[in-house]
Amino acid sequence: MHISFRQIQIFQTVAQTENFTRAAELLHMTQPAISMQVKQLEENVGLSLFERQGKRIVLTAAGRAMHTYTCEIAAKYQGMVETLEELKDVHQGVINVSAANTSIYFITRMLAGFSQQNEGITVSLNITNRKTLVEQLQNYEADLVVMGEPPSNLDLHSQRLMCNPLVLIAPANHPLAGQKDIPVSAIIGEKFVVREPGSGTRAAIERFFAEHGHTFTSTLEMGSNESIKYSVIAGLGLGIVSLHSIKLELETKSLVLLDVEGFPIQRYWHIITREGKWLSPAAQAFKEYVIAEAANYSQDYQQLLL
Repeated sequence: MHISFRQIQIFQTVAQTENFTRAAELLHMTQPAISMQVKQLEENVGLSLFERQGKRIVLTAAGRAMHTYTCEIAAKYQGMVETLEELKDVHQGVINVSAANTSIYFITRMLAGFSQQNEGITVSLNITNRKTLVEQLQNYEADLVVMGEPPSNLDLHSQRLMCNPLVLIAPANHPLAGQKDIPVSAIIGEKFVVREPGSGTRAAIERFFAEHGHTFTSTLEMGSNESIKYSVIAGLGLGIVSLHSIKLELETKSLVLLDVEGFPIQRYWHIITREGKWLSPAAQAFKEYVIAEAANYSQDYQQLLL
């Protein structure tokens, strides 16, 4: 069996775009040339790799199996190219970092500090949801991922960064504000404003209530912490959010923490790379910087719980 690296590139691009014409544009080739290369690749492996579904070209079972390996091959090839380039100038480089939505409250500050010390390094930061982060790890797309609980179904290198306490917030005039040792049963009848199903925060909340013998139900579901905060301030319900997201609101007293049994729910931030994903010296430097800064950052936020 003979498979050229060019065929791997073509296969990857068609799998990504699900369209021969779009793949041809990205690779600066003609559409017939793309089709011919895919046909030759399928003949070489003796299996159909793509099938047509309407206007889309999707992977077959064999194609999905092959895609698992070609992602790793492409990642290692890119690592080789970047290594050779950086040997020309070790102070240059591009880092692709993806991070969970809630991490924006600290990862941007860390990025600013790193960029001031490393002006020749460009960091591309993608703030997105958990589902996309898992997909990026699966496909070797991001150099580094900052998120909560790492997915258990992938081979990963994961290092715990710092605590990510989930706290119960209420408007300043809420009847429970200022009370101590509030039992969980006292909030069961309350309305809640929380993240959408599938988010790491939502999963942690549901586990917490289940462990205390209650089924969690939400009144409003929001796609961002900002929406949750403004909804709670407006009196639409209680919220459960990361402590990292409400420093300003606590300082201005537009929100208060409720001292409910079992809160804060203790979670952690992690910095993650995919097994087999090569890290450039620039990416390794950024990872080490974030780990060092996390300790200082965590101390600042723990003061909000006092």
